[in-house]
Amino acid sequence: MKLMYFNDFRLGVLKGSDVVDVTAAVQNVVPHTNPGNLINGVIERWAEVRGRIESAANSGKGLPVSQVKIRPPLPKPVNVDCMAVNYMEDGTRKQAAEINAFHKSPGCIVGHGDSMIMPDIPLTIFEGEAELAVVIGKRAKHVSQANAMEHVFGYVNFIDGSARDATKLGNSFYQVKSRDTFAPIGPYIVTADEIKDPHKLQVRLWVNGQIKQNYNTDDMANKIPRCIWWISGIHELEPGDILATGTNHRGLSAFQGGDTIDLECDGCGKLTVKVQDEFNRTWARETRLDREQKGLKGTTPQLTGKYAKAAGGATGG
Repeated sequence: MKLMYFNDFRLGVLKGSDVVDVTAAVQNVVPHTNPGNLINGVIERWAEVRGRIESAANSGKGLPVSQVKIRPPLPKPVNVDCMAVNYMEDGTRKQAAEINAFHKSPGCIVGHGDSMIMPDIPLTIFEGEAELAVVIGKRAKHVSQANAMEHVFGYVNFIDGSARDATKLGNSFYQVKSRDTFAPIGPYIVTADEIKDPHKLQVRLWVNGQIKQNYNTDDMANKIPRCIWWISGIHELEPGDILATGTNHRGLSAFQGGDTIDLECDGCGKLTVKVQDEFNRTWARETRLDREQKGLKGTTPQLTGKYAKAAGGATGG
């Protein structure tokens, strides 16, 4: 099933090219005060409400999804955990990096059709990482790897916005990752039963129609069960939480004002967002792999716009 929010945060099920409003099937069943804890509650009570939602979706009249405003399907998760350096980079890493992650503010979330806004700060480069994200379905605390997948509700497209080298403002990785609009997700949640193997999905990201990232999740260093085991040993995961599984960095390139970004993980639909930058900063359109093949190190330097003289190439995490 494909669950989404649309218009004034009506809960919908995507059926082909139409979305069917199923809000009435759950609004008096799942205690809630806002769209965020409604969908979290639906996920937590899935065994109870799934039949009601399926019935409403099968009997209701749909609206063309092209004619509605798509909203973030998880507007207020409690936790957004992101795995760091979690790919083998097409075999170029001789061994996996030590397992690691960071917390991204839930306030960063935006949805399909929204914009990522480049902040008014000096940064080396603004990148967005194409990622498959796991949606947690059951509370998970000290979960074993053997049982970890039982806690997965579904999957969603996720872009990890990164203002590289913003650490110079205060030496905190939080400066890089947790700014407003830095976590686009959507367009919907696809339930786990529709994804045969999350470790065999192609992930593609286009900038203005040109493909930049194109990799498979089989390159993931720490697979999803290990990620859930590790994070749930640090803090409890809750229904509706997001666990982004990391990216292959070799296709990363500069996001710039006016860009249209498309991300598609197999089976998860296509997420489209814009990029806004009132300061007209520009970079070359080369990827990290392009620079590597030229024997160049670091990220491509800023060419024009505010802070250009202060910017310089650097590596990112």
